[in-house]
This record gives sequence, structure tokens and C-alpha cells, in this order.
Amino acid sequence: MAESDRKRRSTRNSKMVSSPVVTKMQAIMQKEMVREFLAEFMSTYVMMVFGLGSVAHMVLGEKFGSYLSVNLGFGFGVTMGVHMAGNISGAHMNAALTFTNCALGRMSWKKFPVYILGQFLGSFLASATIYCLFYSAIIQFSGGHLTVTGPTATAGIFATYLPEHMTLWRGFLDEVIVTGILQLCLFAITDKENNPALQGTQALVIGILIVVIGLSLGMNTGYAMNPSRDLPPRFFTFIAGWGIQVFRDRDWWWVPVVAPLLGAYLGAIVYLVFIGSSIPRRPQILENSMKYEDRRIPVLPKTMSNPPTTLTPVSVSPANRPSVRTVPPLSDSIHLEHF
Repeated sequence: MAESDRKRRSTRNSKMVSSPVVTKMQAIMQKEMVREFLAEFMSTYVMMVFGLGSVAHMVLGEKFGSYLSVNLGFGFGVTMGVHMAGNISGAHMNAALTFTNCALGRMSWKKFPVYILGQFLGSFLASATIYCLFYSAIIQFSGGHLTVTGPTATAGIFATYLPEHMTLWRGFLDEVIVTGILQLCLFAITDKENNPALQGTQALVIGILIVVIGLSLGMNTGYAMNPSRDLPPRFFTFIAGWGIQVFRDRDWWWVPVVAPLLGAYLGAIVYLVFIGSSIPRRPQILENSMKYEDRRIPVLPKTMSNPPTTLTPVSVSPANRPSVRTVPPLSDSIHLEHF
């Protein structure tokens, strides 16, 4: 009996201790910025695991992967990320898109570091996950020497590197244009005033967009288009054994960070100026028009087949005069489209 009483007391005490902790954790998790941080973290992690995993298959096992499979991996990784975080944070998964939304006033700048931190941590953890999963294959393929360039280079599994046929500034221009096209198409897909993707299909359409960009424009620079996709994995390879060469190789490391920011902003401006401003808007309904729907004043036709009957004036004494009902202002009760 004494032992069972002790167990009951310990269980009761643990509940008393854990209950405030759980309540506090739940309160923290319900905060908007915390939820957005976790949404960006998880969606970026999923996108990068699928994307980097497909690159690992192409590099380490030729018969298991191809350039098409890499594009499909990143494309459908983005689709899964949008499904995961679309209604919470917007599923940016891309620092360039977050920067553009803040620069255009669509999102508060105070959220910028929250989104970027979530994206960078998700991308870094995804790199660590792929490294652990493919460690044996990486060591076997490279002979135990982790290199950035050469026939047994494996750093390209995690980050992009400039190929021999490209110069640094051509690569910069390429990233600006490719990221600009990405942002341009994203605005078209999600613009409800234009011809957006059908409700529920946006994630799939965005994933297809990534696949198409990779298949048509990915050869020159690996279509990074995203500082969150390139910089955290590069940091991981620096720590994991590839060394400082991941930053020194042709001084490329800063281009996938800076060029996408410029490209996304320019792509957004092009859409808003050339497409967004030319879209005809629906007729606006004056505020409060629905409040007085039963008391709207009808607009009479200009001609009538039967003339109105002449009414005889009736004098009404002040005592018997009916009370006057206040009619709302015309601006509150008439649709603009009536005119």
C-alpha cells in the first residue's frame, strides 16, 4: 500500500510540474512568428532533403540518377514544402522571395530575420541529413578525399559551382535572369486578379515551374536562385571536411547569395508594371452597402408606358404627422455599378 501511495504521489507531482511547462510551450507555439519560423524551417528542410538527395544519386551512382531526376527532386520537393507551410508562412523557402516581399511592402521587415533563420537552419540540417545518409557512398566515390573540383569531386552534391565554360559575371547575370523569371511566374501563378492556378493546384504548378526552369535554364550555373539553398550547405561542407576551398573556388560563393535578391526584385517589378497595372479590376462596392440591402433606393427607368396617377394633396395636422424614418446616405446604399 505504501509503495502504491508513493507512486500516486510521484505521478501527481509530475503532472503538477509538467502541466505549466506544457501550457507554456503551447502558448509559445501558438505565436505567429514562432509558427512561421517552424513552417519555413520544416518546408525548407523537406525541399532540400529531396533536392540534395537527387543530386547525390546523380553524382555517386550514375545508374541511379540523372539531370532529369535532379530537376524532379527539387521540383517536387518544393511542391511538398508548399503543401507543408503554404497557409502558415507562405512557404517561401527562399531568401530572395522573402526579401522581395519585404521590399514591396507585402510583409513586415521584422519578419525577415525570422524567415531567413528558419530557412537557413532547415537547409543546413538537410545537408547534414544527406551527408549522414550517403556518407559511405561519398567516401567510396571520393576515395576518402573530399574535394571541390576534379573527377571525384563531391562538394557539388551540396552547393552550386561555376562550370569551366562560364565566367563569374556571366554567371551573375544568369542567376539574375533565372531568378527574375522564377519570381515573375510565381506572381502570375498566385495573382487572383489575373489567371491564377486553380485552388489547390498551386503547389503542383509551382513544382512544375521549378522542373521547367531546371530543364531549360539550369546548365550554366545549376540554377541556385536561392541564397537559402546554396549558402547553408556550403557552410556545412566547409565544416564537414571539404575546407575553405568551397568559398575560394573561382570566388563564386557570393553570387548565389546576391544575384537572386536582385533578380527576384526585378522580376516582381516587371510583373507589377507590365502585367499587374494593366489588369482590369472588378467594380468596387461602396462600404456598408450590404448593411442596408433592404432599403436601397431603386433607380427608376427614364420612360414609363403608364404615366403616374395624380395624387391629391392631403393636409396632415402636426399631431397626426407620421414619424420620419432616417434613410441612410446614398453613398451607403447604392452600388457604384448602378451608374
